[in-house]
Amino acid sequence: MSLDLENLNQQLRDKSAAEIIDWANSLGKKVIATTSFAPNAAAMVHLITRSDPTTPVVWVDSGYNVPDTYRVAETIMETLKPNMQIYIPQWTAERRNAIMGGIPHPDDDPEVHLEFTRQVKLEPFQKALDDLQPEVWISGIRREETEFRKSLDILSYDNRGILKVAPFFYWTEQQLQDYMEEHELPSCRHYFDPTKVEDGRECGLHTSA
Repeated sequence: MSLDLENLNQQLRDKSAAEIIDWANSLGKKVIATTSFAPNAAAMVHLITRSDPTTPVVWVDSGYNVPDTYRVAETIMETLKPNMQIYIPQWTAERRNAIMGGIPHPDDDPEVHLEFTRQVKLEPFQKALDDLQPEVWISGIRREETEFRKSLDILSYDNRGILKVAPFFYWTEQQLQDYMEEHELPSCRHYFDPTKVEDGRECGLHTSA
């Protein structure tokens, strides 16, 4: 799919997140969305289900989420009823902990951390792509989150040729929280991504392809 992204990004810059998602669905292509069930994840799931409740929402459950995240994820799935497609690693967390000695820190052993990330996130996500064959991928990434994301825009292509759509790209954290409160959406108080370990790092999904 070849689009004039520079022109389209200018056109979409002043559109609402809902309008951007509707635009993505209007392309007539295979669309997926992704969620991590991070604290503000319900905002995206809410908009996806409003635009097209049949859109597959992919969750790569690493097996390392904290209990609060799992509980809120269940609440979101029960109340918003998205078309969830859940993918998990081949190894259980306990097996990996026994072999790898727990969650490796990227600064201590970058190679081990890369392998850990491949196992718990990249490999299951590739399985989702193989199964669903998307042409459009809607995600909740935002410009202010990491240095890498500042190089992107609402629309971008990954190296596989998938059109990535980020409806919240220019939103601030406060805007997201306001949306969550306005629509009374559940949010986890505790969240941890083992592939990032620290804020400001990439989880690998948006940089690996």
